[in-house]
Amino acid sequence: MSRDVMQEIEQEVKSNPVLLYMKGSPEQPMCGFSFKVVQMLSEIGKPYAYVNILADEAKRQAVKEYSSWPTFPQLYVGGELVGGCDIVTEMFESQELQQLLENAGTATAK
Repeated sequence: MSRDVMQEIEQEVKSNPVLLYMKGSPEQPMCGFSFKVVQMLSEIGKPYAYVNILADEAKRQAVKEYSSWPTFPQLYVGGELVGGCDIVTEMFESQELQQLLENAGTATAK
């Protein structure tokens, strides 16, 4: 039985109110952009799930296709792509991200 990576991604995005596809983990981000997004999410203090895309090359490529977004990290809230580091930073600075996460419910760690 072959693995359906797109179905795995769909399940992750739909089952986690807040999901971050990132390089590394929140405890050990593996790039500056992932680190910056983790810092903002930590400051907001709402729980979120994450997937380390460096641990799975097939998923790393498939997430880019799924989202039509070429870079990481990618933040999803309520099943929708919010964006990458630049968009998340702009939203954080304008307080829009905090409001979005406030309305997103509770995520489960992965």
